[in-house]
Amino acid sequence: KSPDIPFDFSINPYQGCEHGCVYCYARNTHTYWGYSAGLDFETKILVKQDVPKILEEKFKSKRWKAAPFSLSGNTDPYQPIEKEMKISRAILELCWKYRHPLGIITKNSLILRDLDILSDLAKHNLVRVNLSITTMDENTRRLLEPRTASAERRFETVQKLTDAGVPVSVMMAPIIPGLNDHEILPIVKRSGECGAYMVGYTMVRLNGDIGKIFEDWARKAIPDRAEKILNQIRDMRGGSLEEKRFGHRMRGQGAYAEIVRAQFKTAREKFLPKIEVPPYNTEMHAGFKSVSQGVTSSSDQLQLLFPEG
Repeated sequence: KSPDIPFDFSINPYQGCEHGCVYCYARNTHTYWGYSAGLDFETKILVKQDVPKILEEKFKSKRWKAAPFSLSGNTDPYQPIEKEMKISRAILELCWKYRHPLGIITKNSLILRDLDILSDLAKHNLVRVNLSITTMDENTRRLLEPRTASAERRFETVQKLTDAGVPVSVMMAPIIPGLNDHEILPIVKRSGECGAYMVGYTMVRLNGDIGKIFEDWARKAIPDRAEKILNQIRDMRGGSLEEKRFGHRMRGQGAYAEIVRAQFKTAREKFLPKIEVPPYNTEMHAGFKSVSQGVTSSSDQLQLLFPEG
């Protein structure tokens, strides 16, 4: 029950992530399994091989009501191990088989492998994709997100998905003061040129073990800017690197957070195309089931972006 999370549930085929993004909030969840939030998170990848079987059982249940879910939300469903395991593709195949809506969050161009299914889903308003693009500077990307697709490759992915009729939004997540905040306008501009209908953002928050990991990384990778960046994060987080309060943790507080919000508002108005994305279709799943199981549908809809991005 969180007012900051705009969906009811998510499916995460993998735990841990090979991308190695130093700021990743999901690092803290790895300790639940007895691993560290540091190097273990990047190298000890847990694979949920029974996800497709369990999901199909849910879809076939007479009590199931269609509502869009998020794939993935905790770690990237298209991280490198997906090339071998193909669990995310199996989930898409089930969503198409049962005409069930979903949203996808990724920063990897591997999603283009599944363009055939995605385009079919998109024709019936059953899918939206959120591409995470944190920076356009390759030196910064290599430091922050060492094993992810390049920014240029991600923009190409936005364009190809758009050309195939798949609604795509871009998430600039997270914004890190003094590191990538100067890229707001150019990222929104390029995203609009590639066909994205929305660009959203979140502010960096360094809860739990992530604060120690990020601070150690900053002092080693960017020692000349580390103290300034850390102090700016503390300034918008009430003096701490952490922020757990609902309503604040995604956006920050104070003058800096307001400047970022205003920049995004201006950038969206100036650079994004005026695209109306239809609401998710939850009726097809019910219609499909009504033939065999006689259940009705739910009219639940999901906007995977926050109202302000």
